Amino acid sequence: MSRDLGLRQCSGLCAAALAAYRPIPLALGSCDWGDSAGCLVLKNSFLTMTTNIPPDAVGRRILCNGEYGTVLYVGSVPPTTGLWLGVEWDNSQRGKHDGSHEGVQYFKCRHPLGGSFIRPNKANFGVDFLSAVKKKYGLSEDEQDTDSGEQTLLVIGKKTVETVGFESVKEIQKQVHFLQLNKLIRIVVDECAVSLAGEKEEIRRACPNIKEISLSHNLLSSWKEVIDIACQVEGLETLNVRYCREICTWHSVSLFDPVVHTLLSFLYSKNKMTFPSTSPPASRAFCNLRVLALNQTGVTWTEVLSCASGWPALEELYLAFNDISLLTRPIDVLHTLKRLDLSGNLLHSGDQLHLLAELPKLERLILSDNAIASIHFPDVQFGSKTRMFPSLTHLVINGNKIAEWSVINELDKLQKLESFDCRNNPLMDSDKNAETVKQLIIAKIGQLTFLNKCQIFPEERKGAELDYRKKYGIDWLKAGGNQDPDKNSPNEEFLAAHPRFQLFCDKFGAPEEGELKREQPFSLKNQLLTLTFKCPDKPDQKPLQKKLPESMTIQKVKGLLYRLLKIPGSELKLSYESAKIKGKEFELDNDLKPLQFYSVENNDCILVRW
Repeated sequence: MSRDLGLRQCSGLCAAALAAYRPIPLALGSCDWGDSAGCLVLKNSFLTMTTNIPPDAVGRRILCNGEYGTVLYVGSVPPTTGLWLGVEWDNSQRGKHDGSHEGVQYFKCRHPLGGSFIRPNKANFGVDFLSAVKKKYGLSEDEQDTDSGEQTLLVIGKKTVETVGFESVKEIQKQVHFLQLNKLIRIVVDECAVSLAGEKEEIRRACPNIKEISLSHNLLSSWKEVIDIACQVEGLETLNVRYCREICTWHSVSLFDPVVHTLLSFLYSKNKMTFPSTSPPASRAFCNLRVLALNQTGVTWTEVLSCASGWPALEELYLAFNDISLLTRPIDVLHTLKRLDLSGNLLHSGDQLHLLAELPKLERLILSDNAIASIHFPDVQFGSKTRMFPSLTHLVINGNKIAEWSVINELDKLQKLESFDCRNNPLMDSDKNAETVKQLIIAKIGQLTFLNKCQIFPEERKGAELDYRKKYGIDWLKAGGNQDPDKNSPNEEFLAAHPRFQLFCDKFGAPEEGELKREQPFSLKNQLLTLTFKCPDKPDQKPLQKKLPESMTIQKVKGLLYRLLKIPGSELKLSYESAKIKGKEFELDNDLKPLQFYSVENNDCILVRW
């Protein structure tokens, strides 16, 4: 057998091998055979292997002893006799080699130990959709005899009785089965080894009212089979085919042939999914497709755009973990897209995002677990809103390489940004106090209402902006800022680093020297606040003075007062007066917030009421 012959992975080889094959009374002692196998093991009883292998076996998905794989070779493997299937397993630990034996490469695996050879009788090539439905829902007719008019014997206990008229009972059972199938609206055939659509139109006749189908973790190896199922379900709204590891074929069948109404298809796969390299023919097949997930399929952005003309109503597109590193601008496609998930890819340049900026309806952009370090919108200066991403309200960049505050400043240019997630970025560790980082982000992005899934309330925003104004007031003065509007002229460097600072001055007034925060070297002493506790409603109660860490929560402060004053914390109401702003009282109304959150400073006075 030549090397060239061994490398032919096509259905023609499969057909030729089947034509020449003769059953032999020989079997291996194990279900598969690797490079380490040096001899054949004869069993006591001969095993005659059937030739019941589909003609398109190469490329088909199989199940063997609970393991999923893809057939990449059908033929002989000298010096053994008989027919073998070369399989690449989803679980690389299941395999034994890379598809070669004794120097001959019969098929190629992505993992050096991802493949093995098995006998055909060990492979389960799956069943058609309707057979799986009937079996799953207890409607299988396998046990029913097709013969009629003959009397049969039935043993009940120790007595044997003749069965007369059972045929009519079977007919009634068939009618009941039909009625039951006819009523099914939601069908779940997960892990039922579905690999084929079955006979044409049989699904339409048996299950005309289906709206939802779940085909998770089956043996579908061709997108054509999924289409053949979907085209028979005119009312289909949801189709879930995740973990089927589809390998789309592009022959005479269009990827967008049959009519599918609102289609939700999950295609999670670690196998490469081949798509058409050119735009498919014009079709209205998926004209109502709303949600499409192609996570872990190996699809490229170029392939997505080549197919996107067939998705004129698409609203949600999931492309996570596909090693996408380059984007191109969508032209005349994806105009209806509202949600795009590019998590877990290889995007690293913020400039790539500009190619998506003209999607007119994009509301949610998910970019978690990439390598993005910068984002900028060069079309406008700070203080103005960019024309890019005109509808974007939610942005998720968790697990990237954002380390500079300039990125946060840029995000304030977005017209409608309301929700922002940025966990697991170096920026979040830029201050020892995570609460400080959170407050700075809130102050820098003016329209945010949610940060890292937490709602931002008006009082929290006000506190963040006031604290920002205090924190950077000294820098503002050094950069040329002044309380006199005629003399106020901070330099460009300060304005670039703090583009919203002047807005805070306009909103709350320019900071005064007495209220500005000066940086102190870190030490335990500098982190303690000297506070005076007064009970304004109890004039007989003497004031108390305590030194407390600024990170102490209001709840713990109440616990301390309970021990000192013997007043239950649940009855205490706290507020404070700033030593720098006399006559103004600020309520401490959130037990979970630290003193620092409310900008409580050294020598302030805590007012205690109950």
